[in-house]
Amino acid sequence: TSVMRREDPYLKIGETNDRSSKGHSDYVYALRDINLEVNEGDVLGIIGKNGAGKSTLLKLLSRVTAPTTGKIYTRGRIASLLEVGTGFHPELTGRENIYMNGCILGMKRYEIDRKLDEIVDFSGCERYIDTPVKRYSSGMMVRLGFAVAAHLNPEILVVDEVLAVGDAEFQKKAIGKMQDVSKGQGRTVLFVSHNMAAVKQLCGYGIILNNGSIQKIGEASEMVDFYLNEDNKENNLFTFCQKERHNENNSIKTTDFSTSSKFLKTGAPLDFCIHIQNDSNKETDVECAIAIKKNGNSITQFFSKDMGKSLKLKYGENTISVNIPNNPLTEGIYDINLWIGSNQQIIDWITNCYTIKVDPGSMIENNIIEFRGYPITILSNWEIK
Repeated sequence: TSVMRREDPYLKIGETNDRSSKGHSDYVYALRDINLEVNEGDVLGIIGKNGAGKSTLLKLLSRVTAPTTGKIYTRGRIASLLEVGTGFHPELTGRENIYMNGCILGMKRYEIDRKLDEIVDFSGCERYIDTPVKRYSSGMMVRLGFAVAAHLNPEILVVDEVLAVGDAEFQKKAIGKMQDVSKGQGRTVLFVSHNMAAVKQLCGYGIILNNGSIQKIGEASEMVDFYLNEDNKENNLFTFCQKERHNENNSIKTTDFSTSSKFLKTGAPLDFCIHIQNDSNKETDVECAIAIKKNGNSITQFFSKDMGKSLKLKYGENTISVNIPNNPLTEGIYDINLWIGSNQQIIDWITNCYTIKVDPGSMIENNIIEFRGYPITILSNWEIK
């Protein structure tokens, strides 16, 4: 009531930061009850759905904005890369922006002079370094911005989903640089990304944000698996899903897909069952492929043609069974793509049609084997003579 005789609007704060539900107040907690300690040399992965508060958390840590309540204590210089082209002036050249952005981040001019060639080389934009950045692609802007931030040699590096814009070569180079900064130089990295494979590869441990609060904290690989598992449960992906479908032949269609068990173990038998309806009034020779993906990356494929197997669909309902005696997949959650064709022509193609969860197991009975993070394991015979 002290301002213009009106009620303080912040007294109404209290609703949860849930983007999917309608609210009754104009104010919500973007973040709430965040209690977190990050030690020197840690690489922290921050994951969660869109709107969970990940970017807001990094902006608070980078002092772009101040928290309404609570305190943040930091020790050391922070370099932030929060958005594409942050701090770049579109009319200035790439070289001029390196100097300007470096000064904003706390570098001295002599430091930039000494590291300029290294920054330009890392960015891969040497051909256009004297071109105004307004003519750069978004990927080139990210390359240049990341190159400056990475060569600042900060005690704390804060990175927010910038790798999603860069190409595969840049992503590999950027992850390598962050690994070198954290492990080689013992510096701290806070990394927000929707690329679960990158989080697993780079981070030692992670947190899951949900509606502005910390849902879970633990080792990065465990957090990624938990996050994907919860997402799959919410979207009911452990059943046959036909949302992403490309059907080129309406007379032949997959009606169901299942496995012997949704929760499998490495080394245990793995069975797939495919139900196909053939209404073409004739027998049809087809080929069938089951592709396995993890975190969006292709892992392996089971293809009937590779096994020299002929599949002839009779008129009406057909059931195709696939048996893998020893499941080669190691622990994790996997998505399945199903392809049915004839002479390499698509008949029915469904992406992300099913999800399976693989628990730890062994290729050798009554023996525990560490698979060292690889997605598949192959049974092999070894001997010495």
